[in-house]
Amino acid sequence: MHWTIFASPTELAVTALAVVLVGLSKGGLGGMSLLGVPLMALVMPPVTAAAILLPVLVAMDVVSVASWRAWVDWQIMRRIMPGAVAGIGIGWASAELVSDSAVRLVVGLVSLAFVARALVGTGQGAALAGARPAAARFWGGLAGYTSFVAHAGAPPLQIYMMPLRLDPKLFTGTTVMFFAVTNALKLIPYAALGEFGSDNLARAAAMLPLAVGATWLGGWVVRHMRASIFYPFTYASVALVGVKLVWDGLAGL
Repeated sequence: MHWTIFASPTELAVTALAVVLVGLSKGGLGGMSLLGVPLMALVMPPVTAAAILLPVLVAMDVVSVASWRAWVDWQIMRRIMPGAVAGIGIGWASAELVSDSAVRLVVGLVSLAFVARALVGTGQGAALAGARPAAARFWGGLAGYTSFVAHAGAPPLQIYMMPLRLDPKLFTGTTVMFFAVTNALKLIPYAALGEFGSDNLARAAAMLPLAVGATWLGGWVVRHMRASIFYPFTYASVALVGVKLVWDGLAGL
């Protein structure tokens, strides 16, 4: 691969770091996938960053699904996917109307509110609330929308799923399947918006080996992580990402 497809060594290094963080997260290790677009946006336009990452995300999904296909709660998938499809459609229709900064701010605030609510503690009531069909449609829709506009669908999905206190493997497998489906669906509107030029696709292709390796490593770590470590780690990841997104959102308004 000819690395001069990147504008500078800095752009290459930042893109590689973003892909590693996203790959670890796609393997099941925390909420670091949210850092991908904001990190790359430091060296390129956010829309370009999102377009480069989407084919990489789809490649990661293939690895993740192969690893986690036996650990999927299909009942949860049936609850959340209709809302996600609607959210993707809304994101496509409003792509020219909503700024990246506004989306980051909203997702960041929702993430921090979620972590604060978890720290206060809501017990069984949170699990029952999370299981309601209306909650599944709402959070699934928000996950689909934020996933389309900023590849930032993890916090809304986690807000729905984490109170259910699933086994870490089942939590990871269902999350992996959700984003595999939504990312595949997003290819159609992204192509229609003209975001898959030859330069973006070439840069995405250059990152594929790194993406596959990082995704496998993330999955290996999760399989060897106890639930007592997995959930605090995930909450901490969401909190850190939430702070980052709020900061970036406020700075860009």
